[in-house]
Amino acid sequence: MRRKTFWKIRYFEEEDILHLVLSEEPEVKSLELSPNITVEMNEQGEIIGIEILEASNFLRDMLLETIQGKILEWQRD
Repeated sequence: MRRKTFWKIRYFEEEDILHLVLSEEPEVKSLELSPNITVEMNEQGEIIGIEILEASNFLRDMLLETIQGKILEWQRD
């Protein structure tokens, strides 16, 4: 049976932390992808959450980089 997709987004404004919850299963281990991004996993090693520290800076930088890349593509065409 295929598992139903579950997404919950939590933002903690005071700490500027964005937490993407994919499952309410207990976290067994985590993997730091970069200094501000951690992936949370369940017992089977499946991703159950993603935590982003300094989320406002991360989102701003990611969006600006994506937009600038698209503008450069558009200008080359």
